[in-house]
This record gives sequence, structure tokens and C-alpha cells, in this order.
Amino acid sequence: MNFSIYIAKRYLFSKKSHNIINIISLISAVGVTVGTMALIVVLSVFNGFEDLVKSLYSTFDPDLLIELKDGKVFDAFEIDAEKIKQLPGVVSYTEVVEENALLKYRSEQYIITLKGVSDDFLHDNPLDTMLYDGDFILKMGNADMAIMGYLVAYHLGARINDFEHPVFIYVPKRMGKTLGRLDNAFNIMPVYPSAVFAVQQEFDSKYVIISLDLARELLQYKNEVTDIEIRLDPSADMEHIQEKVKEIAGNRFIVKNRFQQQELLYRIMKSEKWAIFLILSFILLIATFNLIGSLSMLILDKKKDIAVFYSMGANEKTIKRIFRVEGMMISVFGALTGLILGAVLCLAQMELGLIRLGSEANAFIVPYYPVKMEIMDFISVFGIVIAIGFFTSWYPVRQITKQFLNQRIADFAKNQ
Repeated sequence: MNFSIYIAKRYLFSKKSHNIINIISLISAVGVTVGTMALIVVLSVFNGFEDLVKSLYSTFDPDLLIELKDGKVFDAFEIDAEKIKQLPGVVSYTEVVEENALLKYRSEQYIITLKGVSDDFLHDNPLDTMLYDGDFILKMGNADMAIMGYLVAYHLGARINDFEHPVFIYVPKRMGKTLGRLDNAFNIMPVYPSAVFAVQQEFDSKYVIISLDLARELLQYKNEVTDIEIRLDPSADMEHIQEKVKEIAGNRFIVKNRFQQQELLYRIMKSEKWAIFLILSFILLIATFNLIGSLSMLILDKKKDIAVFYSMGANEKTIKRIFRVEGMMISVFGALTGLILGAVLCLAQMELGLIRLGSEANAFIVPYYPVKMEIMDFISVFGIVIAIGFFTSWYPVRQITKQFLNQRIADFAKNQ
């Protein structure tokens, strides 16, 4: 075994002549352990929330979205739909028309975003799994049905399958005279709520989904759409398909993946995670300052040993390495223990749900803090702990110079 490592290990586990050194060394190791554990737990919780938000947005947002670079609507036949549908991995191709509209149900009114969708929207759509109530349909016989966000239905007081009291959709007419009666200024169509979805507030308070034919009739469109939504098989290569769709769509159009559709949100989430990582790393750095004190006191406590090693032929570099290795051992021990404890806590939260999201957990999408462990987080945390340990081990060892060693030998000889 390497001489420096052997001596450092003996110093680490042996009792020092001053018990305070043992206590400070223990505090140093505990500080590193707690800091490492906190980093792993917090980063894993951020990963959990990030996955939760992604899952919520992926329920409503398509895998790929085609829209105009300039302008609002375009003719659906400008894009070769058949070529896109034939691409391996494409599950559905949905033509979409979105526009603001006014809903009226009995005496209640509410402004929403109307979303008209083609039939493909209903096929294998994950939104079907987020229904609060009702059936995922847009047509029942001759009646036009609507799928509403939970908060839209709440503000209107609308009820599922209330065929006695339809919800009326008001959309301003695009042409013609609008003077005279108020009704002449709007295209008005009745629909009946068939289902209510609950995804998250941004969607629940805004969207009402109807058939594409009804939306075009209200907006006086023929073949126009505002965008095209494409859903992919989970195993499909999204980047490859995105490039193929760009080639088919042409230069007039933008093809966005899920990240690009909510780019600001995802960037904020990433920046928050790494901001917390840096803050906790600084706290960990402060906690490891105990290591500087521990090594400084150990050097003073072992001054006789230092003199003996030096007189026996150990050079300055070897003696410095002994104490640096001990500091690194404390850091590595604390880091590994913290990683293990952090992983255990995360697993316990995932399996048992130890910490709830507030006292009224039913008000949240999930009752417990979501957690997801990622190997890169463990590697990053271990790396930063070792880097901090190296710095805090290097600093106190600087006092070991040739002058310091010669003085220790002189003191040792005087006391003999």
C-alpha cells in the first residue's frame, strides 16, 4: 500500500491526542454527508417536477406542430398530408383551427379559445386519459358535442350531456353587415358538453374542443387551418421525423417539437434546477470549511510524527500528500455516504410518499412530492464534492514547508 495512503488511513481512524480533532473531523464528514444528501434529494425532486410538467404538457401538446412562419391561417392542402402520414412513427395527423370565442350557457358567459380538430384527434390521444367526466366524442347523431376544460365548465356551470340547455358559441362574423341586432354580428352555434378534461390550469381555463367542420362553419372557413398537430409513436425518432416533416412542409412553415412549443417554460425549469445546484454547492463549500480546521489541527497534533518522517527521508511532497489524502478520504467518505442516504430517501419518497404537497394534497395534481433520480445528478454531485474536498484539503497543507519541517525537527530534538 502507498505510504501516504497507509499513514492517512491510520490518522483518520485512530484516536488523536486531542479529542476535539476527532470531533471536528466527524463534523466535517457529517457536513459533507448532509450537503451531498441535500443536493441529491433537491435535484431529484426538481427532476420529478420537470417530468410531471412534461407529462402534463405532452397530454395536450402534440409531438410536432406545423404552423406558418408569417400569418395565421393557411390552406390545409398546401401540405402533403399523405407523405407525412406515411412516415414511420407517425400515429396521427390532425388539422386544427384555433380562435377566440364567447360561450354562453343560460345566464353565464365566458371567453375561451375554441379548438376545432379533425377526426384523427380522437385516435390514441393521451388527453382521453385526463377526462374528469364524460366521453371523448365530438359528435352524437346530429348533435355537435364539445370537450371542455374543467375550469371552463366550472365558470359556466355547464353540465355533461345536458341536451335541454345547450352551450352557445359566439364568433364574430368575418364579412357582411353587422349593424342592427347584436345576433347579426355573430355566428352562433349550439353545442352540448360531452366531456370535461383536467390537465392543468393553463389548459383547463382556456380550451374548448369541437369538430373541425363546426369550427370552419363558425369562422366561415373552407379548407383553412391555423396549424397541424402530429403525434408520434413513443419509440419513434422525433428529431429524424421533425427533419422529414420540415422537408415536406417547405420553407413557409415552422415545425416545432414539444420543447420548442414550450421553450420558455423548459428553459426556466432548467435554470431553476442549476441555480439551486449552485446555491447548495456554496452551502456545501461553507460546510466543508470544518475540514480546513480539522486538517490544520491534525498537522499541529502530529508535529512529532512529521519530524520523524522527515528525518527518516520522507520529503516535503510525501508529507503534504499524507494530509491531503486524509482530507480527500473524509470528502469521499462523506460524499459516498450522502449519495447513498440521498438515494434511500428518494426511494422512500417514491415508494411511500413520505412528504405530501401541503396539508390539502387533493388540491394538487399529485398528492406527494414527485421524485426522479438521474445518474448524471449523482455524477455531478460527486464531482463537485470531490472538487470542494480537494480545495479544502490543499489549503491547510500549504503551511508544510521546508522551514516548517526543519523547525519541527529542531523542536523534536530539543524535547528529547
